[in-house]
Amino acid sequence: MNLVLTFSRGYGTGTSIITDELSRRLNVPVYGRDFICRSLHDEENLEEQRAMIKKLAQEPCIIVGRGASDVLKDQHNAVNIFVHARRPDRVKRIMQKEGLSEKEASEKITRVDAERKKFYEENTGKFWGDVDAFDIIIDTSRIPIEDCASAIIRYLEHIGDL
Repeated sequence: MNLVLTFSRGYGTGTSIITDELSRRLNVPVYGRDFICRSLHDEENLEEQRAMIKKLAQEPCIIVGRGASDVLKDQHNAVNIFVHARRPDRVKRIMQKEGLSEKEASEKITRVDAERKKFYEENTGKFWGDVDAFDIIIDTSRIPIEDCASAIIRYLEHIGDL
């Protein structure tokens, strides 16, 4: 199996819980911005980031963010996932996780989502969250976060990637 899962997400959707569980169950590493950028000579260099993502995707793994869904769009072994949740649920999660007030959590969601949207759109020329870019869209307001990894695994089994 040379399966690569990419995740795009809104802030506060619980994606790290999902990717950690998938990592454990599939026995594959998770790579995100910190790993990708820390491994580069110039962490702002988009071409270096894209090359690193392509290099990581030569082995089974999970890649979170950095426009990986676009970088790997032509790679047959990549399954692109977008994680969404309703704003009130996201605010509640961030308040609990980071000990912020409702206002602070809401402002942080707005700020982080804007940064992610800007990065994605400036570097891919596509709309962040465009459903056509993803194989799976999960709403963690409707599916408990704890069940999302199982749902993704069932999907992968169904399409024959596991």
